[in-house]
Amino acid sequence: MLPIIAKAFAQLGYRRATTAMLAKACGVRENVIYRVWPSKKAMFLATLDYVWDSSSEIWRRLLEQSRSTDPAETARRVLLYESTHHGEVGLYRIVFTGLSETDDPEIAAAMRRMYENFHTFIVSQVTAARRTSAPKSAARPRRAGRAPAPIEDDLIAWALVGLATVANIGYALGAPGKRQRSLLYTSVGNLLINANQPSG
Repeated sequence: MLPIIAKAFAQLGYRRATTAMLAKACGVRENVIYRVWPSKKAMFLATLDYVWDSSSEIWRRLLEQSRSTDPAETARRVLLYESTHHGEVGLYRIVFTGLSETDDPEIAAAMRRMYENFHTFIVSQVTAARRTSAPKSAARPRRAGRAPAPIEDDLIAWALVGLATVANIGYALGAPGKRQRSLLYTSVGNLLINANQPSG
C-alpha cells in the first residue's frame, strides 16, 4: 500500500489528505491501513522513507547494470538517468510537503534522515569518481600565483543535493524547460564532480 499512499500524499499534500482518502486510494477500509500505521503522520513518515528507498533502489540497479569499472563513468550514468527521468514519478512533491511541515519534530527528523541518506550515497559516488580522475587544478585559472582552494567531496555532494532541489522546483513550475533541466544534471553535475580536488 505504501507506493499508493505515497502517490496520494504527493497529489494531495499532507494536510489535505485524510485517512479515508488514503484508504480509498488503496481500495481498502480505513481500519485496514490503521493495522499497518497507527496514524496519518506515521503514514507520511513512512512515505518520506519511501522517497529515499525508491530512489536508491533505482540508482543501485543502474550501478549494478553498468559494465564500466570506472567509478567516474558510473557516477555519470546516475546523472544521465536523473537528467532524463527526474521528477517523473512525482515523489518530489512529498519532499515539498515535508518541508512545509518541519515545525513537527518527527517530520523534521524524517526529512533530515532522508536528506542525509541522499547525501551519504552521493558522497560515496563522488569520492569514488574523483579518486580515479586527475585533479583539474592545473587547467584552472590561478589568482596571484595560487591554485583555487580545493573543494571537499562532502560539499560537492551537498551541492548536488541542491542541484536536485532546483530541478524539482523547475519540474513543478515547468521552468526551466526539460532541456535546461537535463543540462543542469549533465553539465553542472559533471562540473561539480570534476571540481578542484584536495591534494593528497
